[in-house]
Amino acid sequence: MSQRMQQGQPMIVMSEDSQRVKDRDAQDYNIAAARAVAESVRSTLGPKGMDKMLVDSMGDVTITNDGVTILQEMDIDNPTAEMIIEVAETQEDEAGDGTTTAVAIAGELLKNAEDLLEQDIHPTAIIKGFHLASEQAREEVDDIAEDVDASDEELLRSVAETSMTGKGAELNKEHLSQLIVDAVRQVTVENGDGESVVDLEFLKIETQTGRSAGDSDLLEGAVIDKDPVHDNMPSEATDADVLLLDSAVEVEETDVDTEVNVTDPSQLQQFLDREEDQLKEKVQQIVDTGADVVFCQKGIDDLAQHYLAKEGILAVRRAKKSDIEFLKEVLNANVVSDLSSAGADDLGHGDVTRDDADELFYVTGDDSHGATLLLRGSTDHVVDELERGVNDALDVVAQTVSDGRVVAGGGAIEVEVARRLRDFADGVSGREQLAVEAYADSLELVPRVLAGNAGLDSIDTLVDLRAAHEDGQQRAGLNVFSSEVEDTLDAGVVEPAHAKEQALSSATEAANLVLKIDDIISAGELSTDKGDDEQGGPGGAPGGMGGMGGGMGGMM
Repeated sequence: MSQRMQQGQPMIVMSEDSQRVKDRDAQDYNIAAARAVAESVRSTLGPKGMDKMLVDSMGDVTITNDGVTILQEMDIDNPTAEMIIEVAETQEDEAGDGTTTAVAIAGELLKNAEDLLEQDIHPTAIIKGFHLASEQAREEVDDIAEDVDASDEELLRSVAETSMTGKGAELNKEHLSQLIVDAVRQVTVENGDGESVVDLEFLKIETQTGRSAGDSDLLEGAVIDKDPVHDNMPSEATDADVLLLDSAVEVEETDVDTEVNVTDPSQLQQFLDREEDQLKEKVQQIVDTGADVVFCQKGIDDLAQHYLAKEGILAVRRAKKSDIEFLKEVLNANVVSDLSSAGADDLGHGDVTRDDADELFYVTGDDSHGATLLLRGSTDHVVDELERGVNDALDVVAQTVSDGRVVAGGGAIEVEVARRLRDFADGVSGREQLAVEAYADSLELVPRVLAGNAGLDSIDTLVDLRAAHEDGQQRAGLNVFSSEVEDTLDAGVVEPAHAKEQALSSATEAANLVLKIDDIISAGELSTDKGDDEQGGPGGAPGGMGGMGGGMGGMM
């Protein structure tokens, strides 16, 4: 073997099925995959962004322009692309909105990094430059951001409307933004330091089809979309004691399979009588607690329903676990698992009323700050997209209340930060300076895409924006409805500063993670298009890149 090695024969250490992409080929592969993901959601950005129709393997249809929903629903089978999807998921978790912006910036950073790589600038210098620029950009956002009062209702409504503009909730954004601000206010408390803390766990969203979004409402307490289990039960109860139950009011099944031979009809009757006695005992245990209303997470036997109705107790079965947990907070009750140990101390107290038109129970408790946002829409697809838009708006309003900082939207913050970064780049030594300038260029993608999606000339728009900012107008952004550059904060286009900082941080870290990879070793095929395997050998980028391009192209 040593002789063969001396003759220049390579040693094989990888399996035949494995694939390897190295150096510039690996960087090209990764950047192409990341850019494909970013470009797939770019057309959804802004008030005039378009929607995507996503059809899953089961044939279920989702129509949305919510960045994170699009990326999660896509059937993406590429490791680098999945890293970019994590940017959207992090942005959603941390800020609630701005997912498309974060992903688009990550894609643009990598596109500009590719140009620097072609100039033989080492990836490490680009990574360092991007990191410096990201840190500086976050400081600039904080410097530019304006403090707001949590009680400034008009500004909070503007934040909600900005988030909903361009989404399914846009047509009724005035009505919905007021509901959202009222809802956030209802679940906001002040901590010992005088800071506002928003607890969205006390806010629940229920949806209903058949009516318009303008009929949506904010209700105090909980809304339960269920019917009484028996026609003879009362349909409502005021000043009621309420039992929350997460065990079934049914005959207890044996743990093991048993077979019983019945030789006499009286034996069968004994079995039936025993079952009836079991159910009577369970109902009596409910009665003994003093409950007027029972919300059960599991089933209630038909016979038990009859006995509960005779006792005048309102019962609801198969309530969702989330509803039971929410009722626990609203009513200040305990969730009971074992009826035999249940007592009056476990009961909650409140009013249970019935809306027969909507077939809903409204449950309100004493001293509860829980609330339910009841969203209505004409069809399931409409109400689903409405819920996604309202969820994002709720998150950004809550973020604004707790963080207390806002920035001008419409690309204003991006152009101003980019301008300041170019000044900052002059003081950066070495090749990192070029990376900082590339970072600044990447931020200006946002106004360019906003303009492009609105049918405006993106270059002319960017030139006008830059001129305004050079003139000291740091709030100057694009109003896509008037096609004018104006003070977007005064125009009501307002975004939370935290969401912008998070987008910059997530996008930069993802881009740097991708740039640091110079070797991809895969146990199987790297491409997402399984058919392109033969075009390039296991070690060659052509097959991998061709497959990836085909797969990602088919994905979009």
